[in-house]
Amino acid sequence: MNYFLSRFTAIAVLLPLLNLVVLTTAGNAAEKPNVVLIYIDDLGYGDIGVYGCKDIPTPNIDQLAAEGVQCTASYITNPPCCPSRCSLMMGQYGQRFGKYGMSRGLPIPEDRPTLARYLSDHGYVTGQIGKWDIGTRLQGPLNVGFTEVAKTPPKKQYTKSQLENVPEALRKQLNAKDGQSKYYCVNKKGETVWLTDYDGDSIVNFVDRHKDEPFFLYWSPEAIHSFNTEVPKSLTSRTTADKKREKLAGAIVSVDDQIGKLLKVLDKHNLRENTLVIFSSDNGANGGEGGSSAPYTGGKGQGTQKEGWVRVPTIFSMPGVLPQGKPYDGLIANFDFYSTITALTCNAIPDHCDGVDLVPYLQGKQTEPAHEYLFWLNNQPDDAPRRHLVAVRWQDWRLYKMHEKDAWQLFDLKSDPREETDLAAKNAEVVKQMSGQFDAWKKTLVPLGEVPNVRAGVPIIPKGHGWAFAEIKGKK
Repeated sequence: MNYFLSRFTAIAVLLPLLNLVVLTTAGNAAEKPNVVLIYIDDLGYGDIGVYGCKDIPTPNIDQLAAEGVQCTASYITNPPCCPSRCSLMMGQYGQRFGKYGMSRGLPIPEDRPTLARYLSDHGYVTGQIGKWDIGTRLQGPLNVGFTEVAKTPPKKQYTKSQLENVPEALRKQLNAKDGQSKYYCVNKKGETVWLTDYDGDSIVNFVDRHKDEPFFLYWSPEAIHSFNTEVPKSLTSRTTADKKREKLAGAIVSVDDQIGKLLKVLDKHNLRENTLVIFSSDNGANGGEGGSSAPYTGGKGQGTQKEGWVRVPTIFSMPGVLPQGKPYDGLIANFDFYSTITALTCNAIPDHCDGVDLVPYLQGKQTEPAHEYLFWLNNQPDDAPRRHLVAVRWQDWRLYKMHEKDAWQLFDLKSDPREETDLAAKNAEVVKQMSGQFDAWKKTLVPLGEVPNVRAGVPIIPKGHGWAFAEIKGKK
């Protein structure tokens, strides 16, 4: 009898401890960090407040920086849009899988996981909203690791009488699309709304639904890609931008509004300190829309050999984990986002990644540069000549040329951010060192990939309202 009493007493003592272990384990699972990755289209280095912009108010993006780390030397190594996004999602130089230029439709490799696939395989809900432009037409987000995707809402269709009453420039653009709007859509209630605002509501919906489980959300809006001609007065009037850039400015204000929605919903669910938010751009400013790369020059369209095409605004924000209101001046690239996210969420970085975990660098625990060198090789033979770029970054130096047959040009970005004085002749040893590093890197790359002729019977992102879901083990 005493034996059974003693066993019963032991069990009675142990049960609360076992419950504590279970609760603690469940709590740790619930506290796995969330990630929101925001990738704006054509946002210039000088077009948001925290980077020195004076005529476009961006209070929510500025708050993100005040509560995080502002990176001052963040680069896109595979511009423009499509290569940039492929490199981002694969976590490596695009040349690792044969992407040396636009190559729209070139497959992303299937022998290594996308960022979304890696996180999905590690228990994360993975959501995508907005522009894709990655891989072939058979490699949409639901096919490469995203578990759910915001459907593309129907666009506003201008009537003949409406077209007669819009400005001539807008009418010309709309007529080229048979009267279909670029930035106005129709919501589930049948109301005409601004597409970027619609995206912001989808962000809130995603966080509301997944607040109790670890999630990764990738938002890449159509904004602020040209043309911004439709931007309404209700947005442009909130800026002091001049006529040349007022439409772009209004579009940026709308993007900022959605960052405000994100921060508000994270605060509502007490998720702000458990969520890493990364904010960046797919390439530099579009000068044709009035975009600014200040204090640098160049950008999308013209000046693509200059710094302004590849240096972009980037913010990492996670209060309690990262410093607040602190700059980071080391060289980083968009492929570092993959490595940083997987190190934070899964304690591992896949072997194929070119990036590093930036957290210890942003925290100041690692004092050496995150990357000593970064490289560019846009030389796809049939790509637009203006997009050709061969370049190296090291310390304050930028070495570049347009074509491989050209002579190297060398600039000190610290003293000459506008790249007006070529110092190659006076610094032959620097040119030799940097070009030698470039040659060694180039030897590690694979040949130019061939874009296959792939047709898909269904849209890459389903059309409609709400969300589409990936099929997992025979279930949706």
